[in-house]
Amino acid sequence: MRTGHPIGIDLFCGAGGMSLGFEQAGFEIVAAVDASPIHIDTHKRNFPKCKTICTDISSLNGEKLLNIADLKQKQLDVLFGGPPCQGFSMAGKRRSNDPRSLLFLEFSRLIKETMPLYFVVENVAGLIAGKTKTILEQFINEVIKAGYIILEPVRILDASEFGVPQQRKRLFIIGCLNGLQLPDYPSINVGESSTTVWDAIGDLPNVDDYHYLLTSDVYMGELGLWSEYSKTLRGLDEMMASSNKFREKRNGLSGCSRVVHSPEVIKRFSETIPGTCEPISRFYRLASQGVSNTIRAGTDRTHGGFTAPRPIHPIYPRCITVREAARLQSFPDWFTFHPTKWHGFREVGNSVPPLLAQTVAAEVLKCIYRLRGETLIKKEVI
Repeated sequence: MRTGHPIGIDLFCGAGGMSLGFEQAGFEIVAAVDASPIHIDTHKRNFPKCKTICTDISSLNGEKLLNIADLKQKQLDVLFGGPPCQGFSMAGKRRSNDPRSLLFLEFSRLIKETMPLYFVVENVAGLIAGKTKTILEQFINEVIKAGYIILEPVRILDASEFGVPQQRKRLFIIGCLNGLQLPDYPSINVGESSTTVWDAIGDLPNVDDYHYLLTSDVYMGELGLWSEYSKTLRGLDEMMASSNKFREKRNGLSGCSRVVHSPEVIKRFSETIPGTCEPISRFYRLASQGVSNTIRAGTDRTHGGFTAPRPIHPIYPRCITVREAARLQSFPDWFTFHPTKWHGFREVGNSVPPLLAQTVAAEVLKCIYRLRGETLIKKEVI
């Protein structure tokens, strides 16, 4: 009987939001795949023990993937990931023939070729609406033919109901080999108070007070009083500190580059009431005691180079920094992104909130431990 951490591979890994969530739940992430060298470089920095593969997934077969991951003689426990979602997004035109949408079906091919015990696919809620629903139906039909069963009905989970201070609705498709026990969707903690925007960013500095952050993205000063949420992300609790021991210690807090606006924009932002949209830019101003709207990624240059609206800080008349966005997405402070604001925001906005991924992964982990006949003693947090 196999012992040790269950093994996972992340497809379409981006910066690593799902990788981190599954790792936090207790999985060992042995390989990650993405077509973007920028995202792969970020993933490699944050997961130094994981083998990263920079390639278009349509050119990768299961045998090669398992060989790179050193799993040819081992069973893959879970294959997970979030295929590019812009073709399905409710904010876009939801084209079922968008090449990024068709990559969704490459996921089903790799499930058939690697035969993991379990798989988890994340995507936008728009996948179950309109013409793009046919892509979901094709995916499900393909994995059923390959010998898998699906947890049905597929569900949309809102990150704000699982401790993330952001309204972010995402579809999760969970499946396993026929004959195994399907996991449950995680239960919402009814009655618990929501994590707020201020819980997430209230201890962070006002970057406008530090001239050097015009040319650097690393803040070197002290942070303010923490909330229970920010305490965990800062690594101030014992479990967090001990679980990060294999990662390189970094000085300062990255992602803090100043966001420079014109006097006119500053005036408009300062006049915008928190919890409402600024009328010209349509940027949403965060409310300290509320949750963030969905942090979006925009598009890369091959799809127009569109910069997504960035939330306005609830106190200061400026857009939030990459680090503030990362806090709202539940990334810990040791996690680094690309040092430019454009790529950094895209990496945050494209990511699955690690805390949301962790709650889903924990349900899969329970099934794997039952299959092994082992007892899950504690949840690892990283």
